[in-house]
Amino acid sequence: MSPDRLSTTFSALADPTRRAILARLVSGEVSVTELAEPFAMSLPAVSKHLKVLESAGLIARSREAQWRPCRLEAGPLKDAAGWLEHYRQFWDESLDRLDDYLGELQAEEEERHGCKD
Repeated sequence: MSPDRLSTTFSALADPTRRAILARLVSGEVSVTELAEPFAMSLPAVSKHLKVLESAGLIARSREAQWRPCRLEAGPLKDAAGWLEHYRQFWDESLDRLDDYLGELQAEEEERHGCKD
């Protein structure tokens, strides 16, 4: 994934309304009207959010007669998760080292105070 594509994905995910839309789409295709229902905003405002998500490749829209379903396109999310995985490993390793260090400090403290179990 190119950095520009990654930036587009994270930019689209930065808005809580767009994240809520994606969460609704996890269970399957939903019409634009159904997507707009829980939000206190106009249908055109929801459509703007959908355009951002569509531009980022996170959703696809189609037309079936009068119904305009939206569906989740998870590829960019997988790419973003892969990029974040590197940092998750960094934090896991850092926290493991911190845990080891705190264990050493606790053992030293117990030795000083004669509180061994």
